[in-house]
Amino acid sequence: MTETTAETVTETALQIVAHGLRAEAEAGAARIDADPLLEGVTYSILEEDEDRGLWRIDAFPTTDEEARGVEARLTEQPGLKVVVEKLADADWLAMALSGLPPVEAGRFFVYGAHDQGRAPSNRVALKIDAGAAFGTGHHGTTVGCLIAFDELLKRERFERVLDVGAGTGVLAIAAARTGSRVAVGTDIDEPSVRIANENAALNQARARFVHASGLDDQKIRTHAPYDLVFANILAPPLVALAQDIKTALRPGGVAILSGLLRSQERRVTAAYTSRGFKVERRIHRDAWSALVLRRGG
Repeated sequence: MTETTAETVTETALQIVAHGLRAEAEAGAARIDADPLLEGVTYSILEEDEDRGLWRIDAFPTTDEEARGVEARLTEQPGLKVVVEKLADADWLAMALSGLPPVEAGRFFVYGAHDQGRAPSNRVALKIDAGAAFGTGHHGTTVGCLIAFDELLKRERFERVLDVGAGTGVLAIAAARTGSRVAVGTDIDEPSVRIANENAALNQARARFVHASGLDDQKIRTHAPYDLVFANILAPPLVALAQDIKTALRPGGVAILSGLLRSQERRVTAAYTSRGFKVERRIHRDAWSALVLRRGG
């Protein structure tokens, strides 16, 4: 995520919405992903009208610079209709989250404070409050990671797990709650690290989150090699981190990668298969993809 020291926090909360055909929406999302100044922007892309083939992007910039950048990137994409909306003066993030239903992904049941008491007794219940961090469990990338992890747990266990770009910490917490002895999460955003540690305590999970800008950090290397690495970030950093993720994994270890669009699969897959990884599964949710790859010997 980008640093905010030289940026101006928006005085009014904004939502930027873009409508268009699927190819246009995916191309617009790719423009956001390709802009290094927009690395920390939270946005979603989903199908809005199946009959008409319409898709939409919802972006929630937190600084004036992000707002200008997102609007510019989306407006550059031919075919997209872009609207900037002011949100009511209120805790708009909390309001938005309060209306989100629980998420079920295999054995996992992810819910917010507003759904306290609704968790089934036969599920691994994860109470996640986002605050300013990404990863309530509702985004297609997070759901894909949880589904992939659930399927893997049916046949193997992972003693040491690393979550790169942890956000709220939901993935590392899921690992800790299902028996991983070591569950470490990292993020370059300090508020996210604080929120993730609070969520770990809330879920009585032995997961630990640290502020780190790369996988070579001593706090990460201490527990290597890992049996499983989650990286739910964006396509460009996934490609850039391919060798580092390989180094962090033991031979035969698994990487669950997400934060990429289906249209970006080939690029990300190539970066890993060229380093000896084998693709075991692809999971698609809306326009998003999650990849399960296993490191070779």
